Amino acid sequence: MRPRQWAKNGIIYFAFIFTINERWDIGEWGESLELFGIATAAFFLFCMLSSATYLINDLIDAPQDRLHPLKRFRPIAAGEISPRQTIGMAAGMFAGGIGLSFLLEPWFGVVVLVYLVLTLSYSMKLKQIAVIDVLVLSTGYVLRAVGGAVVIQVPISLWLYAVTSLGAMLIGFGKRRGELAGSDGAALQQRQVLKHYSGTLLNLLIVLVSVGVFFTYMAYTLTASNLPDNRTMALTVPIMAFGLYRYLHLLYHHNAGETPEEMFLSDRPLMATVFVWLATVVVVLVLAR
Repeated sequence: MRPRQWAKNGIIYFAFIFTINERWDIGEWGESLELFGIATAAFFLFCMLSSATYLINDLIDAPQDRLHPLKRFRPIAAGEISPRQTIGMAAGMFAGGIGLSFLLEPWFGVVVLVYLVLTLSYSMKLKQIAVIDVLVLSTGYVLRAVGGAVVIQVPISLWLYAVTSLGAMLIGFGKRRGELAGSDGAALQQRQVLKHYSGTLLNLLIVLVSVGVFFTYMAYTLTASNLPDNRTMALTVPIMAFGLYRYLHLLYHHNAGETPEEMFLSDRPLMATVFVWLATVVVVLVLAR
């Protein structure tokens, strides 16, 4: 079920955070706690449903995972959980998660269905098509942001969706680079799509997407209509730039891209940067909006 990867579902809270003093007032505890509770329910539902997709993905990938130095220890690849048990558990989680999503907010349920169809299509076929595989992964991140917005019924700037999409593409291409670099010549056996990538191509794509992330985020802080008019959100640009540098440093000097969740959870400077960025965003929205 990969609980370490649940951290990516934290994107659901973006809508709640970026609507401080717009959708809700930090001084009105009743409304803010209600919206936070709704967003948290959406977070846990995404954790449940994404875990179900991981079960199906690992079941499909079991033959390739057995050839991987680390993935061969996953319970399904190692034979600790049978295919029948895996399918039964995933089916129960799908049924419960989808039903509760529609009860929470019908449009959130629609977003969840789109996410599940896309993710399962990725596991079955789309992950074998170069670039499309990364675009699908990035769309999954965007759908988390969309889900976080619709569940509390607020709009989010299209700029923020663009930044989220590009950031997810960066992580996706970094993951492919890490897989290719750490395959020890067995890349094709571990993941078929890697035959369509090369180190040179991935390095170029990572540079292009990194530049896009930086300038798109800077444009967002300066032009988004739902941010403070005095442009104080631009104070977060240097923090984001350092986080981007730190990610690239770990990617190129420590070959940590294959497991981005491990990178974010184990590297203290990167984790600290994320918390400082979030704290600065909150302070700017509370004081300047």
